[in-house]
Amino acid sequence: VLNHFTSGYSNAAMAGMGISKKVNLLAFAVGLGIAAVYRLNFRGVMYSSNFTLTLVLMTLITTPVVMCIRESIQLSMGMVGALSIVRFRAAIKEPMDIAFLFWAIAVGIVLAAGLILLAVAGSVFIGVRPARPADGRG
Repeated sequence: VLNHFTSGYSNAAMAGMGISKKVNLLAFAVGLGIAAVYRLNFRGVMYSSNFTLTLVLMTLITTPVVMCIRESIQLSMGMVGALSIVRFRAAIKEPMDIAFLFWAIAVGIVLAAGLILLAVAGSVFIGVRPARPADGRG
């Protein structure tokens, strides 16, 4: 059955699919790390497990999308146009929540660009010591 689905692909394309599978697994792992850092450092009023799941999903969704469009400037511009009309229905009240969203999206983009060491090292650097209040609380 697998041969039926893969018969139209060259060996290079099949090797690329193996690489993309590894990158997506790494995106999942780093996304879980981002979610864990968020959970450990949440200082708001009401914790939302849905937002934590969103952090993992943002990393997982961004990675394959960027992998698909990184070779085509037309698709890239179309994606930018599509993202420009998307808006959040719920207001994000905590500034740190936006920082975590940007972190998850940035990791997905960097992983898809093939800069795996940068994504992992950057996430470790950011995650080891997230921003804390200057007065020492937390």
